[in-house]
Amino acid sequence: MLSVQPDTKPKGCAGCSRKIKDRYLLKALDKYWHEDCLKCACCDCRLGEVGSTLYTKANLILCRRDYLRLFGVTGNCAACSKLIPAFEMVMRAKENVYHLDCFACQLCNQRFCVGDKFFLKNNMILCQTDYEEGLMKEGYAPQVR
Repeated sequence: MLSVQPDTKPKGCAGCSRKIKDRYLLKALDKYWHEDCLKCACCDCRLGEVGSTLYTKANLILCRRDYLRLFGVTGNCAACSKLIPAFEMVMRAKENVYHLDCFACQLCNQRFCVGDKFFLKNNMILCQTDYEEGLMKEGYAPQVR
């Protein structure tokens, strides 16, 4: 967001072509915009909010969610096998990808958060308790992540 200097000639808005007489204007993609004119081509959300990011492809200006929905890569959850939309947050363990709700110990269903310790055995996610119980019974040693 730029502050308009009083001695500056008003700039034309790339969205509506009218002169920008507001106190503030936006500069994006080397063009100037009214705050209300810089919007996602799909959902019309305002992209001029502080901290928001815009994406552009195929002559479209898009918010992150719509960009990923249209052009992102989707995959399947390693736990439930259901589709994971490209815009959804995920958890990863080696080459496996999980819905946040599915990222849990596959024996006791204890859910993990970012930074929690978990163990892998034969592509199974285990909590520390189940890992140690299995270690006592079978003597296996999954990789710590």
